[in-house]
Amino acid sequence: MFVPCAEPAPELTGFTLLMPAVSVGNVGQLAVDLIISTLNMFKVGYFYTDCLVPMVGNNPYATTEENSTELCINAEVYLLPSRKLVALQLRSIFIKYKSKPFCEKLLSWIKNSNCARVVVLSSSHSCHRSDLQLRSTPFRYLLTPSMQKSVQNKIKSLNWEEMENSQCIPGIEDSEFCVCIPGGGITKTLYEESCSREIPLAVLLKFVSEGDNIPDALDLVEYLNEWLQIIKPCIDDPRASVLPWKIPSSWKLLFGSGLPPALF
Repeated sequence: MFVPCAEPAPELTGFTLLMPAVSVGNVGQLAVDLIISTLNMFKVGYFYTDCLVPMVGNNPYATTEENSTELCINAEVYLLPSRKLVALQLRSIFIKYKSKPFCEKLLSWIKNSNCARVVVLSSSHSCHRSDLQLRSTPFRYLLTPSMQKSVQNKIKSLNWEEMENSQCIPGIEDSEFCVCIPGGGITKTLYEESCSREIPLAVLLKFVSEGDNIPDALDLVEYLNEWLQIIKPCIDDPRASVLPWKIPSSWKLLFGSGLPPALF
């Protein structure tokens, strides 16, 4: 599944894997874009898979005319050895009935790579929030049992709110309660499969609506930064970053190239 850009394949033992779920507003993908761009992570490989819709495009993190002609595809892996960070970026949707096989292959690769932990950045439909969720922060987290052992005290110190269980079948009084993430794509599958495989995985998500989701992505990486300190926080304000998040060059065309002036 994983194909390195050069041999030997990168050693990922002890690394933290950051990845998005293709979810409402593409917030997780935008957040991973910000991380890769800000940290100048470099590409080390890609996933060869028939589970994602094929796509190809120019380098989304181009900084010069020379590297702007480099190509990107639907699932690529980026590395920052100095921080023991690896990022998987997903850029297209899943082919029907292929999302679960993708998750299974991905988690097998993670297990074989000996990654220390996985952090999934995701989002969920804000219109599905309960009354309790409407009255609180729009952020939620989930930890697999394997992850709880190592980070639960740190997470508790941040006063974050865990994703609540809700009725599996809304409106049915005797329905069982389970984790529901409407619009979350593969988030729930990754979480449940990681629980059963004893993989240390955390889900960080924000309730959002479709639209201009750049502010949501910035909020989500700041939420992640409270925990992992990807960017060193200010001493005066722990939640404020010393360095601004670097906007990728590809975001200039996030909403298209604009209306042709000739129309008017």
